[in-house]
Amino acid sequence: MAQGKPPVVAEDGLTTRQRRNRPLLVVHTGDGKGKSTAAFGLALRGWNQGWDIGVFQFVKSAKWRIGEQTVLERLGALHAETGEGGPVEWHKMGAGWSWSRKEGSEEDHAAAAGEGWAEIRRRLAEQRHGLYVLDEFTYPIQWGWVDLDEVLTTLANRPGHQHVVITGRRADRRLVDLADLVTDMTAVKHPFHTGQKGQRGIEW
Repeated sequence: MAQGKPPVVAEDGLTTRQRRNRPLLVVHTGDGKGKSTAAFGLALRGWNQGWDIGVFQFVKSAKWRIGEQTVLERLGALHAETGEGGPVEWHKMGAGWSWSRKEGSEEDHAAAAGEGWAEIRRRLAEQRHGLYVLDEFTYPIQWGWVDLDEVLTTLANRPGHQHVVITGRRADRRLVDLADLVTDMTAVKHPFHTGQKGQRGIEW
């Protein structure tokens, strides 16, 4: 994309302005680190543009508070106080999900994920947010906790100007095909592979 110019011009009947400003479905997938980090970076840029930001985490323990949550919630508070940026909401779906599976049964987690997706569907219909971050949403899709056909139909037909970014490994091919922007994070090296656990400021 030399000098910011796309290599082709789509024959879609849209003006350059219309095409430039159409809402995007973004997918960050792959086995490498950085999928959620990239999505939260997008949320920060959106906040700076005054967008209403909604973050929905599907595969994090409800007790685990990551650094990006603190930052974005403080930015949401700043917006409420001064009008700068945009509003921010951060939600962990139901009771949250832990990789250790210590909290609740699989049925409990499936029900919580289903309720979380139902809430997102309602918000999309209401055009509640300018940007939705569906963090690690590929997993409840893989596990059959939410219906892929329903997800694809809802996202393809969402009204208004609503960007959606989905993160998680092994994104379904149909979701990838529907998306406008897809990045596959490739794992090359990671300290974890040499026995080093996650550290503050890097993993959280």
